[in-house]
Amino acid sequence: MCGIAGIFHLSDQTKIDADLIAKMNDRQIHRGPDAGDYFFDPGVALAHRRLSIIDLEGSPQPMLSADKRACVVFNGEIYNFKELHKELSAKGYTFNTHGDTETILNAWLEWGEECVHKLRGMFAFAIWDRQKECLFIARDRLGIKPFFYSLLPSGEFIFGSELKVITAHPAFNRELRNTTIEDYFSLGYVPEPHTIYHNAFKLPPGHTLMLHKADKGLPEAKEYWDVPVNFAQPLDQKEIEEQLIERLKEAVDIRMVADVPLGSFLSGGVDSSAVVAMMSQLQSDPVNTCAIGFDVKAFNETEYAQTVADRYQTNHRVEVVSQDDFDLVDQLANLYDEPYADSSAIPTFRVCELARKHVTVALSGDGGDELFAGYSRYRLHKLEESIRSKLPLGLRKPVFGPLGKLYPKIDWAPRIFRAKTTFQSMAMDTVEGYHNTMSIFRSDDRAKLFSDEYKRSLNGYSSLEIFKKYGDKVKHLDETKIAQYIDMKTYLVGDILTKVDRASMAHSLEVRVPIIDHKFVEWAFKVPSDKNLANGVGKLSFKKALEPHLPHDVLYRKKMGFAVPLANWFRGPLKERLYEGVLSKQMTESGYFNKSHLQRLINDHVSGRRDNSASLWTLMMFESFLRQQKAS
Repeated sequence: MCGIAGIFHLSDQTKIDADLIAKMNDRQIHRGPDAGDYFFDPGVALAHRRLSIIDLEGSPQPMLSADKRACVVFNGEIYNFKELHKELSAKGYTFNTHGDTETILNAWLEWGEECVHKLRGMFAFAIWDRQKECLFIARDRLGIKPFFYSLLPSGEFIFGSELKVITAHPAFNRELRNTTIEDYFSLGYVPEPHTIYHNAFKLPPGHTLMLHKADKGLPEAKEYWDVPVNFAQPLDQKEIEEQLIERLKEAVDIRMVADVPLGSFLSGGVDSSAVVAMMSQLQSDPVNTCAIGFDVKAFNETEYAQTVADRYQTNHRVEVVSQDDFDLVDQLANLYDEPYADSSAIPTFRVCELARKHVTVALSGDGGDELFAGYSRYRLHKLEESIRSKLPLGLRKPVFGPLGKLYPKIDWAPRIFRAKTTFQSMAMDTVEGYHNTMSIFRSDDRAKLFSDEYKRSLNGYSSLEIFKKYGDKVKHLDETKIAQYIDMKTYLVGDILTKVDRASMAHSLEVRVPIIDHKFVEWAFKVPSDKNLANGVGKLSFKKALEPHLPHDVLYRKKMGFAVPLANWFRGPLKERLYEGVLSKQMTESGYFNKSHLQRLINDHVSGRRDNSASLWTLMMFESFLRQQKAS
């Protein structure tokens, strides 16, 4: 696991300033504390920070091919590199190292742009080909590894593994992108391909980018893989029962190759427990596992993690974190480089911190809920859709629309009485309804939050457009598959994988994600929705397959998630900070917000009339970002 950076001048052949590329690369030293080096050609500079995992003494980067034609910088792991090594050796290619980096180089020389189809793993890399005078860039299929880039007015294409690498360039313009502020306050993150900055971008998952000398501008990124959505025949029950564990175990197995200590997160939930169960069956030594607990029972899952640890006799470590562990609040803006509102970033940071004390590589269970329909919102979405199918939109809109506007927001009431969001969603179509469910500030809330000036500047744009773009690609699928696909394109990459990448790399920890191995995804997404979601139970096919491997209480208890007690923080130890931040001059004079509504959100929450904790955290993280921007 590493950090990469580079400068590629589209028109100038002069040598890149060595101090400048070093400054950019040093911004991500936490991603690779073991080594750092550079490559220079006229108009080209490639940089690398290394966290040594495989071939510890060999495989230095940037790496030149044996014939000196091509040079690569690479972040990630290629799990099938040994098979590719054999295939390419048979074709006459020379290998001087024992790692996966040289495999990418020779794959490029043999197959060109098509080389990405041969690679199985998580990756973001850039290859400079001297012969073709091109820079080829690729990102893995699910977006596990990040890639940021920008084209400067000077003609310099700059890139890095984190956004802070881009902003380190003195010529980069930090003007904010207007529409991504709307996206952020809707979703809690900035979705691909945009960033918070107008002129910086994320290469989307499953895409490549090819640049040539003398290009006049940025070419379009090219998609080379997508979640398969046109399966001729879905899997039947027998196939699921026979194949799921075998395929999952194989995906875990190929991620257990490392020349450094390896372990796994073990939260006590289904997904991480499944990964630990597979690991324990694949190695004779006890698996290293770690868990973070909270000193408040409602947020603590460690007893379930301990049950799994005991069953498989793992080397289990637990650290208990105080419910008032909010010391990281000021660090989060620097960690994520742009507004990011998932508060579970705090315990994720802590569990990565714990893991790094004992291992350099950790496996995680991320992706299981998106792949097997595990979130409770899928059940609610399915219920809403069953009503939509019986009543046409022309009838639903005049009935449910007014109810959604008039029904009060009753956060403290039992769930059955908190119907405002449901009424709103019932007046919408499938994709708009799901977008409403996923929004932190829903459309009516954003209308109150934003200033009239900012709303005019959006020219009618809404983050709903992102969901519609993906929803249109899978409109032939059922409502659950549509929601899952949208999540895999937005929430999984923009929130979950972003959270884990930044939190883990802050501690120089590599995290591998077997459940979203692309071959496993291609198989598992064919599982019919009624096999995943039935009788009020989500992820049913996954849980049934795991019954011989995990305790019933772990499989079928209510999902907790990595929650933190925001509501209590904002009425107690963070109350003063909340007022000072959300009502600060830089927020109220930014031009984005309706100041009176900001005041109302805080007052309603502190008084106990409403639970606005998610909204207030989203605002506080935005203020923290603005403050960091001003200071840098």
